[in-house]
Parts: sequence; C-alpha cells; structure tokens
Amino acid sequence: MNLENLKRLLSKNNCKSIYVKALAPNDNSKNQVYLGGSFDLLNIFPTSEIKAEAAGDWKRQRFKADTQFYWITDEGNLTLAPDSQFILYPKYPEVRFSGFLKNCTNAPSSLMATRLPGRLLFLAITDERKVLGYVTSSETELANDFKKLENLETNGVFKIIEIESKIDSKNKLLSEFRRITELGWIDSKRLGANGQILPCLAPNCGGYTLEAELGITPNGYSEPDYLGWEVKQFNVRNFDKFKSEIITLMTPEPTHGYYVSEGVEAFVRKYGYADKLGRADRLNFGGIHKAGITHHETNLKLELVGFDSSISKIKDVNGRIALLDANDNEAASWSFASLLKHWNRKHNQACYVPSQNTKEPVLKYRYGHNLILGSGTDFILFLKQMSLGNIYYDLGIKLENASTKPQTKRRSQFRIKSGSLADLYYSSEIVDLKM
Repeated sequence: MNLENLKRLLSKNNCKSIYVKALAPNDNSKNQVYLGGSFDLLNIFPTSEIKAEAAGDWKRQRFKADTQFYWITDEGNLTLAPDSQFILYPKYPEVRFSGFLKNCTNAPSSLMATRLPGRLLFLAITDERKVLGYVTSSETELANDFKKLENLETNGVFKIIEIESKIDSKNKLLSEFRRITELGWIDSKRLGANGQILPCLAPNCGGYTLEAELGITPNGYSEPDYLGWEVKQFNVRNFDKFKSEIITLMTPEPTHGYYVSEGVEAFVRKYGYADKLGRADRLNFGGIHKAGITHHETNLKLELVGFDSSISKIKDVNGRIALLDANDNEAASWSFASLLKHWNRKHNQACYVPSQNTKEPVLKYRYGHNLILGSGTDFILFLKQMSLGNIYYDLGIKLENASTKPQTKRRSQFRIKSGSLADLYYSSEIVDLKM
C-alpha cells in the first residue's frame, strides 16, 4: 500500500479527504486512541446514537457514540469493526476511539494492539457516512510517502490530505447569496419531494423560499443544508440593523419529563393557562424561559441539570435541560445526549440570512446583503450561552377544543438574538455582499 493506491481506493469509495494521525505509544486497543480535546470531533466523523454512561467517579463518566467503521485490508477489501465507537469524556474534555478490533475479522491487531512508535492512522468518510481506516508502521512506503508531504491543512490532531480538488464552499455559498439578493422580491415557494416548485402560503415560508432558490428539498434530517453549511433565515425590519433580531437555532421535542410520560395534552392541562385573548375552550403554554429564572405565568424554571457553568463542563452525562416546577418535578426536559449529536453535526458551519416579506399583492420575500457566518462549534458553547441567558426556550403549545375534541399543537424552540451568535462559534464573521 502506498499513498496513491490508498487515495485511489478511498476515491472509489466516495471519500473526499483523508485524516491522518501520528499514533503515540498509548494509542492502542487497550488504552483507546486519543482523537482530540473537545467534542467538535463530531463535526467531522459521523455517528449514530449517542448514549450516556454514568459512573460515580466524574473521571469515568462518558458518552458513547457508535460509528460504522471499516478497516481497509492490504488487498483493498473492507472489513467491518462492529463494536467501534467514539468515547466522549466530559471531564477533560476529550474524545477517544475504541472497540476497533473487537469482533472484527482481518483487523490490523499487530499494529493496533501494540505500543509500536511511529505508526500512522488514516481515516476517511464515505458519502454513505461510513468511516474507513488504514494503519501502517513507520518504515513502509505509505509512511514515507506521507512524510514527504508539505503544507498540509490541520484540524486538531489530524493532518488532512485532499483526495480531489476541494470545493471552495464558502465562496460558492456567497456567490449564490449575492445572486439571490440581487433578485429582489421573490414569490413565496417551496420545493416538493421531486424538485418541483410549489406555492408556499404559511407564515414560515421565508426559509422554504430561500431553500427553493438554493435547490434544497425540505427534509427532517440532522444534516447541513447546502455544501456543508446550515442555512437559516431570520426576519428583520431593516437590513442594515440586524444584530438584535431573534433567531431560532433548533426545535427539538422534549425527551423526558411529564410532557413525554403523560403526553402533550396532559402537560398543557397541568401547566398551561386560559387563552389570554379569551378564545373559548382553549389552553396555552408559552413564553420565554431562561436559565435559573421562574417564569411568571407557567411557574416553571429552566435549569441546566448536570452542567457546571463556572468551569463550562458537563458534570453528569445524564444531565439535561429541564423545566422544573416549584417541587422540582420535571415538566419537560431534553437530555444532553440527544442534543449533542444534533448540535455539532448540523451547526458546525452555519450561515444566517436576514429577510423581509410583503403580503401585497401576494406573499413575497427578499434577502439582505449582510450575512452572519459561523464556523466550528461545540455543544459546550451552546450550554454556556444558555447558562448566561443568551439562548432561551421559547415555546408556543396550545390545546384547542379542550372540553370536546381536544387538539394539540406543539412548538418548542431554542432561540438567540443575532448579536450573540458569534459566541457559539470558534470563528465568525459578518459578510457584506455589496462589498
């Protein structure tokens, strides 16, 4: 195996980049392989379910994230390592790779079960979200090929080899938005499942109209929208004054609490209140809930259970964002494990686009020239901003025909003011498309 053969093999499997780590002696099957000092590794490598594994000792508390990992053999075949997983330790924090030899036939045990110095681990990701791996010792042709490479891009512990010419996704994104802003008013629309343009008349069509212009079909997957970028539009009154507007970051349903165990209807009957506009037979549950503050209408307080804001670390992997009543009963909550994967994967690169709408003569949208771009994130940054009150829970749940044929409508939102977006990313900027 040399570098050209490895690149050819990975290209055949629809991989675009190779992530290379020089393995330390401790990087082995016994001690796990160290991959980084923050959870932003999830921005790169695909995972399935993330599970919390609690222990009495904080040092041993961890999240486990399964991944579909295959070793590449010297013959170019793929062999599944079914017990592979990423282990996330919140105390340090750090991420390690584990289980990559267990129950795997043709695994490179002679290299990955030892403390041999100078080994190199090559990882790549397919379009089908599989992770492929190859390991070599220090004196092979492949290792020598790698040592000759210069000026490689780095990401944490990895050096990156591009298999094919990398698309400049940022410049292409900006070019598309420059075109869209120059269109002016655009009839409200959305793309159907087969790519056909359909009318859109709902109040939230600003996002659908923008996605239609970008050729994005609406879906419920936790993946970025366009060329690896999550695209979010937000309404503004003035395109030149866009730093104090409200942006919805994500809309996850609760995973635990009374809301889940007893259902939405029971939740509204217990914690809701009569409609303020006097609409008969209707109960509402709404309002802005910020960390540590009891809401004056719902009498529920938002708490970050298991997160220590003084050191910005998760102290309990079974922690959650919780709405608690006066007796500390959990009305609704979102586990850290459920939010962790969604946040990092979908928000690693994000573009926030100001918009305006008019309803005369028909519903239309136009998009502003100032874009907010954010790159590199971590769920810890999200929790920190929530602990400061910059991110809050804003919901609108209603129960209509409460005494006859009850019907519920759900809307759970985590929101932020546009001026605080920069604190969610390691790198952020405002791009003026007119310049």
